[in-house]
Amino acid sequence: MTPDGTAPTGDLLVQAVEGMDRPLFVLDADWRFRYVNPAGAAVLERTVAGLVGHRIWEEFPEAVDGPFEELYRGVRATGESGSTEAFFAPLGRWFRADAFLTGAGLVVTYDDVTLRRRTEEERAAAVVARELAAAEAAAAAERAETAARHLVLLGDISQAMTSTTDVDEAVARFADLVVPRLADWCLVSVIDPDGTRRDVGRAHSDPAMVQAMHRYADLRVRTNRPNAPVPTALSQGRAVVIPHLTEADVVAMTADEESRAALAPLRVSAVATFPLLARGELFGAFTLVNGPERGPHTEDELRTAEIASRRAALALDNARLANAAQQVAERMQHSLLSPPVQPDRLELAVRYRPATRGVAIGGDWYDAFLQPDGDTVLVIGDVMGHDIEAAAAMGQVKTLVRGIAFDRLEEPAGVLRRVDHALVGLAVPTMATALVCRVEQDEADRAAGLRRLRWASAGHPDPMLLLPDGTVRDLSAPVGPPLGIGWRGARADGQAILPEGATLLLFTDGLFERRGVPLDEGREQVAALLAASGGRSLSALCDDLLAEMLREGAEDDVAVLAVRAHPMQEERPAEAGPEVLRPVLGRPA
Repeated sequence: MTPDGTAPTGDLLVQAVEGMDRPLFVLDADWRFRYVNPAGAAVLERTVAGLVGHRIWEEFPEAVDGPFEELYRGVRATGESGSTEAFFAPLGRWFRADAFLTGAGLVVTYDDVTLRRRTEEERAAAVVARELAAAEAAAAAERAETAARHLVLLGDISQAMTSTTDVDEAVARFADLVVPRLADWCLVSVIDPDGTRRDVGRAHSDPAMVQAMHRYADLRVRTNRPNAPVPTALSQGRAVVIPHLTEADVVAMTADEESRAALAPLRVSAVATFPLLARGELFGAFTLVNGPERGPHTEDELRTAEIASRRAALALDNARLANAAQQVAERMQHSLLSPPVQPDRLELAVRYRPATRGVAIGGDWYDAFLQPDGDTVLVIGDVMGHDIEAAAAMGQVKTLVRGIAFDRLEEPAGVLRRVDHALVGLAVPTMATALVCRVEQDEADRAAGLRRLRWASAGHPDPMLLLPDGTVRDLSAPVGPPLGIGWRGARADGQAILPEGATLLLFTDGLFERRGVPLDEGREQVAALLAASGGRSLSALCDDLLAEMLREGAEDDVAVLAVRAHPMQEERPAEAGPEVLRPVLGRPA
């Protein structure tokens, strides 16, 4: 404050500028934001702190080589104030910028004039419309129709190419769409991961010329010289446009007489080739070809083709990434979620539904195998998370459960206890719920056609048992804490008879847990579906469960393991499929 109690002049100026409704910023000699008032930062959709000290060309590279850079550099070079009015694409608005040079730097004030511009443009368009002759009006209508068709084409390209992950199918769709809207005929080349070029997409507007196009396309890859349009577009990453192709051009670009003879019936007059470039990687090129009747490609066609090339390349890149991710997921899922055994008269069915979109794997798992003594072990579990990391952790947990259960021949509670301690001792950074069941049968039980079920849970939902009379029973037993915490307390087994004709259902909580739905209500739905499944095959039962319980999609990973106990004294039913027993050393004869 000054001695008379007033604010210093500089402070008053800052306060005034800070309170201005008109946007303003100041650039220093290095083109850094020295000052930005709040109104200016808001219009640029940034914060003051996020701009001050940063170079304008780095923060807004779209302004480089445009009218705004020309204004700023002109004012700085001449010292004379100036202004410009231009469209700033990143913000989708028109701005009028006024700039003048001061001792503090280059001061720029600017206003959003989009509304005025639109009003002026609409007014001008109305005036022009009244003054244009009928012929000009028809031409304008034709141009508008062309632009609309091109916009529709670009939308069709995006939709068609993104709806498949098959590269060959995508480029075939692309070729079919651009012909005849952008050219008489089209060839699309793709570069395979091994560097091989293939002319995959092919389309001609004249059905009578399709075979001729294929004859030439089959020869083109090996007969193109380096200066031909496609090799040039691929090597230099730029479009190659030849509005008037001459015979001398054909001879210069084609390596042999056979390919030139194949090209002759197609009567090529104009060629435009665009690289398919996305995220810095070349995926191929596409070539638009016209005959003499259609002539050179128009500017609208070339502009649309360039946009289409970027969209097509991005779609191909996404397709390859999706294919790669899917292959990884499928291989991992195949290794971690292998088909279950099908022992004696036990029929097993499994289902898995991931929550992660695009990658078919997650943290839930199921397993079924035989112990050396002939008992069947059933496992279902849920590792925290539902993505690739959860799947990797799941693989470790599953392997530990399988190894310990096979080696120790312990009761399920003992298996869970050892797995829990192993996870902690081996520093496996995960937690998981799990349910281990063992279908047991000694000689007396086998003679009596009797099976016994023993199970233990580490924080996992209880299994359900559908009895032959249609009753559904929750198999409740003391539930211990999840695996991965090193629990030192006791874990207990539950025991039950597994009658002939009964169906045992194991599942993860993703099957019945829903936001806003009580857990008991979700389990009751599962029990009702299970009770109503009488007469249904085991496979159909699993499909029905997923279809009914996951109508609106899976909120979490879901795994289901169902077991049906067929009569011991009868042949294995045909609907149960063949018996599948993996070799086990030490299994009783």
